[in-house]
Amino acid sequence: MNIAILGGGNLGKAISRGLAQAGFLDKGKITLTNKKISWMEELEGTGITLSEDNHQAVSESEIIILAVQPRQLESLLKEIKDDLITSKHVVASVVTGVSISEIQSQLGNEIPIIRVMPNTAIAKMQSMTCIATTENTKGLDDVKNIFDALGSTLVIGEQLMQAATVIGASGIAFFLRYIRAATQGGVEVGFHPEEAQQIAVQVAKGAAALLEGTGDHPENAIDKVTTPMGCTIAGLNEMEHHGLSSAVIQGIKTSYKRIENIK
Repeated sequence: MNIAILGGGNLGKAISRGLAQAGFLDKGKITLTNKKISWMEELEGTGITLSEDNHQAVSESEIIILAVQPRQLESLLKEIKDDLITSKHVVASVVTGVSISEIQSQLGNEIPIIRVMPNTAIAKMQSMTCIATTENTKGLDDVKNIFDALGSTLVIGEQLMQAATVIGASGIAFFLRYIRAATQGGVEVGFHPEEAQQIAVQVAKGAAALLEGTGDHPENAIDKVTTPMGCTIAGLNEMEHHGLSSAVIQGIKTSYKRIENIK
């Protein structure tokens, strides 16, 4: 199976790195395109084919991943439309805020189109990827198998893709901001920055591991850490006093509203 990723920006490069690490280069060719190869030069020597030619990338691949900015998508679809073959190609779009019907309006209804929303942790094979498609779309299993190898996947209704973008993709930045804040707090109480960050990163991994696959509520795990009149509950209450939970919720809602005007 050959895969073409059209758009060598941050997400496109992250996907290509993840695919390479997951062993897809042993199964087929991975081509990453950009109008300027110099923007992808850090991937030279990885085995990933770097190209400026979208036509050739499409013609040599079966899975086509659209990874450009929303404002660039219309011109890209016009460029590759005549290269797509119904019996051969499956198109997966990771473009924020663009629906399947909008893509179909340019490519027609015969080409299978699947929306995918990964995050940049895909470069480390740790993405949370949400997938949506229309009923009985050919190629869903192939696309899901690709992204299953790059983290966790969840098939959802397309009406939830904007929410998935905020929770799953923008969410990486939200969690990183917490890690940064925890690191700064660690410096305040005596650690060197490198030590504080090491602790914050590992604690974040541990917190996630406590919940992963359990279905347990976060508060149940929190209760096991807090003790009466202890330092943990004092810190939690101070954070909530300054709006920790409400700030996160409002940030997610604000990002969700912004997607409407992102194109």
